[in-house]
Amino acid sequence: MRRTGLGPGDSRTRVSVTATDLGADAPTVTAALFTCPLGDDAALIPRTVAIAKAHQALVEVNYERLARWFPDAFQKPPTLEGTRANLERAGQAWLEGSQLPLSIAVKAEDGWRLVGWANLLIDGPARSGEVGYWLDAGFEGRGLVTRAVTAVLDHAFGPLGLHRVALQTTTDNKRSRSVAHRLGFTQEGVLREAAAFPDERRDLVVYGLLAREWRKAAN
Repeated sequence: MRRTGLGPGDSRTRVSVTATDLGADAPTVTAALFTCPLGDDAALIPRTVAIAKAHQALVEVNYERLARWFPDAFQKPPTLEGTRANLERAGQAWLEGSQLPLSIAVKAEDGWRLVGWANLLIDGPARSGEVGYWLDAGFEGRGLVTRAVTAVLDHAFGPLGLHRVALQTTTDNKRSRSVAHRLGFTQEGVLREAAAFPDERRDLVVYGLLAREWRKAAN
């Protein structure tokens, strides 16, 4: 899984960025958008306007659950117009080198089904980044997030040449914290009441992972 081609210069990415609109009203995309394998049953694909309808459908059935963990997003049902605008901004950030927006897809009878996403925010001058992710509840427990974040970290510490990647989550998000521990992140501190939700404030736990730590774990 190491040394995956996820950047804007990769030929597979160029094909998927220019793909026609797919997905209709169901969270399904075709294998033509395949980018990075996550084993035999899943893949990472670019999160672009080409899959806006499928992405909106996925978020729509998950937004109430996601609102529990994301204080600044998913607080109301998504619209197709808003989804397209968000994906356009993410695509522009990809081209500018400040973000790596990806969707997690699994094999389905009719192609590939969107089940979540992985994201990397990139600070080029500081050679640092911050990884984020979420997954449809029905697909938890299959190691998909661990595989997806592993591929993102391979790219971050490989082709992108980052020195450090951070991960932040609320202290009560046990699944997300388990991912951080499993992948070798170090807990660096707690930001008290830093996550402002509509009805409360919660503590954020901050994790960090250095390039040398990732390479050592790989060996």
